[in-house]
Amino acid sequence: MGPATALAPLPGSERKLPKGARMVGPADPQQEIDVSLYLRPRTSLEPSLRAAVATRKHLTRDEFCERHGIAANDLAQVQQFADASGLRVVTHNSTSRRVLLAGSVEAVSNAFGVELARYERNGRHFRGRVGALHLPAHLLGIVQSVHGLDDRPQAKPHFRFRPHLDPSQGQVYTPPQVAELYEFPQDGDGSGQCIGIIELGGGYRQSDLDIYFSEVGITTPKVSSISVNGADNSPGDDADVEVALDIEVAGSIAPGATIAVYFAPNDDQGFIDAVNTAIFDNVHKTTAISVSWGKAEAEWSEQSMRTMDHAFQSAALLGISVCVASGDDGSRDDEDDGNAHVDFPSSSPFALACGGTTLLSSGGAITSETAWTEHGATGGGISDFFDLPSWQLGFNVPNSVNSGHRVGRGVPDVSGNADPVTPYKIRVDGVDGTVGGTSAVAPLVAAMIALINEQLLTPLGHVNPALYGDMFNQAEVCRDVISGNNGAYHAHAGWDACTGLGSVDGESWLAALIY
Repeated sequence: MGPATALAPLPGSERKLPKGARMVGPADPQQEIDVSLYLRPRTSLEPSLRAAVATRKHLTRDEFCERHGIAANDLAQVQQFADASGLRVVTHNSTSRRVLLAGSVEAVSNAFGVELARYERNGRHFRGRVGALHLPAHLLGIVQSVHGLDDRPQAKPHFRFRPHLDPSQGQVYTPPQVAELYEFPQDGDGSGQCIGIIELGGGYRQSDLDIYFSEVGITTPKVSSISVNGADNSPGDDADVEVALDIEVAGSIAPGATIAVYFAPNDDQGFIDAVNTAIFDNVHKTTAISVSWGKAEAEWSEQSMRTMDHAFQSAALLGISVCVASGDDGSRDDEDDGNAHVDFPSSSPFALACGGTTLLSSGGAITSETAWTEHGATGGGISDFFDLPSWQLGFNVPNSVNSGHRVGRGVPDVSGNADPVTPYKIRVDGVDGTVGGTSAVAPLVAAMIALINEQLLTPLGHVNPALYGDMFNQAEVCRDVISGNNGAYHAHAGWDACTGLGSVDGESWLAALIY
């Protein structure tokens, strides 16, 4: 490719500046940056997906690479593009189809036809861009997405932390107590399973984990820390609460499972690369993934949502269940434009979206459960991006409350205790505290799936079609939650955009799946 080669816009790569951002100067032209390119699969995933969902027979990672990995000619054309643009191919992963390029800001800007600048928003600085990325026309069908030029914060954790909650102000639970109320399987401990946890900041201290699990009466599970794009286990900021919550919830419910924590930078490149790393990790071999970070769909580029959704499809083919928190800011999802929004990546049809409830109990039994409405609220609503999946047909998913009343993917699918007034006990940075939020529900459900997988011949994988189909028809796999609201939507009998099908019932799930 010569310098005069015409560039064309990469569809879906357009970005706007976040509200309140201001330019503070040009990006340093000599700064070295890494850029992740995701290429098309060698063959379409769709036929394999249909077979995997119908039969629960999944591919190994080697089989996936052979069928759906990078085509040699596609990789060669990207290499030629890099060489001609003054960029280096640092590495590539044939299975995830990620190609990592590196070069100066100047070279990267020229290669992708953009102008990069430095911006400030709410005291935080980031490198950003406006408009579309560009590629030579012959690469548009090969390269599905490009990430890393823009490093604005992409997601936030979904938790509500309250240190030293007065028991008279609420009902405090340990995660095993919640698991018992939701009748999680009791015949195993998750042995042979691996729960992958995605973190975009913060870290954990082993001393906190040892003390916490000892207090809960459980041997500390095996926890592995995996670095993605240079991030690592770095305790010392507010995100430590999220990390502790995820590990302590999942580990205390499924202590026999390995907990693999994938730390990545908080930008769209880091988030997407972390998810792909967890899915295609051939060492830890995740069988369930918990994601407690996200942001409203409106804050994402189309290419980023497509690429993350594509990663979740890959997880489905490998038999990996992906549990994602639906958000803690009700139907507006922390947006101030007057519209309803759903949180991504929970809105992906290949995610098991996890909403929140207020759970009250007495004597080891549930006495009341409503949609989490106060001190935050469960996220949920109708996707502005993803269409209504076939498996949600017949469940009276309403049209969006926004103008146009779009028919789209309904969020969430299931729910669990999330109210910060009925919180989970955790330990973080040497302090005992309590925390709520749908961030607790994603690892809760991922741990339940680990317990179920331990007793199945094949892992559960992408459960949504079965959950809304055979499982739903065979047993009461969810406790219907019929009161409460998240702003624009109200809980009621049947599926609703606050708690989905209801709170999970682990033993009923297992009974419906053993066939």
